[in-house]
Amino acid sequence: MNIKPFKVEMWMNEHEDKAIYNTGETCVDSISVNDLFELAGLDKEKTLNDLLKKRLTYGHIFGNPTFKQGITKLYQNITPDQVVTTHGAIGANHLVLYSLVNPEDEVVAILPTYQQLYSIPESFGATVKMYALKKENNFLPDLAEVKKLVSDKTKVIVINNPNNPSGALMSADILNGIVALAKEVDAYILCDETYRGLTQTDEVSPSIVDLYEKGISTSSMSKVWSLAGLRLGWIATRDSAAMDTCLIHRDHNTISCGLLDEELAAIALTHQTEIMARNLTLVRKNLQILDTWVQNEPHIHYVKPQAGTITLLYYDFDMTSYDLCLDLIDNHGILFTPGECFEFEKCVRIGYACKTDDLKTGLAKFSEYLRQFD
Repeated sequence: MNIKPFKVEMWMNEHEDKAIYNTGETCVDSISVNDLFELAGLDKEKTLNDLLKKRLTYGHIFGNPTFKQGITKLYQNITPDQVVTTHGAIGANHLVLYSLVNPEDEVVAILPTYQQLYSIPESFGATVKMYALKKENNFLPDLAEVKKLVSDKTKVIVINNPNNPSGALMSADILNGIVALAKEVDAYILCDETYRGLTQTDEVSPSIVDLYEKGISTSSMSKVWSLAGLRLGWIATRDSAAMDTCLIHRDHNTISCGLLDEELAAIALTHQTEIMARNLTLVRKNLQILDTWVQNEPHIHYVKPQAGTITLLYYDFDMTSYDLCLDLIDNHGILFTPGECFEFEKCVRIGYACKTDDLKTGLAKFSEYLRQFD
């Protein structure tokens, strides 16, 4: 089975450790175990002692019950038995697509998005129909155009909300429109919701699982919860057939997730209000800084993101995104991700949820670089 190289991951693998100014990071500024205990208001000594007593056997096969209970609080209509934990959202997406998609199926997916969402079904021999989001439409889908791609052979419609890399956020009306298209052909909707909740206003877009019985939500502890080092994600769905199929396939590649990882994730989601307050404050403050910078930088324009931690910065000079990003990281220590990694050009992806001072310094250094194009 052949699969296309994962462009964004290969780029980060090669260049992230070289960054002096890491404006390519996609997680909200990561927290330590000590930070987690402080945010949760726990007695650190007692909590650590309790963890030290844990026997390092397999974890709960389908996920730590307290962790799964915390996950259900992120949805309106999900129970713990409708959730299974995975090795990150990357593992969740792979498991869903690996379990549900067959070579004779069709998959409708969007661009730009996280590449595995279309490269994995393509590698299985499925027909993948791509719909390219347009900057002029704020990276939101035109439902009439999406409808043209949906057929009786469509097994899964794959979306990403909030969108990676644009930061666009689909409204409930748009999501319900996609649900209507899926219902016409009895298709599943897989929605990667890794950035869900990190909005610039207090209005949160609903999860696909709360809108559609055949909706499948994937997410993780990485982006929203600042705990990428736990390598934990999950699948949530009310569709029992989809869950059963995923569990059959999961036995072949997971067994269980890490016992201590899930203990820490359970603590985080038991105290999700405190962590979310910290992270919303950071992404909202930092986006104001980025927005002001864009408005004052003549060579850069963008569609202001509505959610998440990332967005695309478009530039007005003649240079490929790969060459630009390579020059920036190799000669100036500034990390961005080339738009080419998402099949788009004349743009780079920035992550703006790092420490505020790091964002300010990175943008200032980028402005110095851009002066050569005046």
